[in-house]
Amino acid sequence: MDKSLRNRSLILVIGVLILGAMLGSLLGEVLKMAIPDGVVKEVFLRSINLQLGPGVLDLLMFSVTLGFSMTLNLIGILGLIAAYYILRFWR
Repeated sequence: MDKSLRNRSLILVIGVLILGAMLGSLLGEVLKMAIPDGVVKEVFLRSINLQLGPGVLDLLMFSVTLGFSMTLNLIGILGLIAAYYILRFWR
């Protein structure tokens, strides 16, 4: 990791990166409604869905089901990169 990121807490770094990806994805959803159909829309807004299926923990008295799903598009990845650079140069 970069020297400037080593002094920051891991929770702050992960939180800022996730926030950047979320804001980028939100911008992507807004652009999806604004951009007319075509090649540009297809390139920027094609998404990849990453899933970790639900795992079930059954303890007779109660049951817990956990799963994880993440959808990334190019705009979301650009938001993640922008958050990294903001975090890197933010003092």
